[in-house]
Amino acid sequence: MGPFGAGLAATGEVCGNVIGALAAFGLMFSRSREEERESPLMWSYSQQFLQRFREEIGRGNILCRDLIGVDWSDREQARNFHGSEKYGECLRITGETARIVGEMIDRHLEEKK
Repeated sequence: MGPFGAGLAATGEVCGNVIGALAAFGLMFSRSREEERESPLMWSYSQQFLQRFREEIGRGNILCRDLIGVDWSDREQARNFHGSEKYGECLRITGETARIVGEMIDRHLEEKK
């Protein structure tokens, strides 16, 4: 999961939290054998998560460079990231992402009962 950081291998692209959340839904709902069809739940939960992330966290964005405001190709900006307010914002986004994913998983488990 390390290469998810800084927007997929320090490119500033899709936030690693988004990729991690989608991976979790894939682990929960994706097919276990090649001949099976993908569960509609995988698509539904993934789409719901993306919508919630954009609305509740990303102000419409899912790109790291837009969320954090770091140009990862600029060594100085990347070096100054740790210990900065931008690092704190990244931690907040990580926590909020975990909250949303947890809520969605809890809801799914309750519905299964």
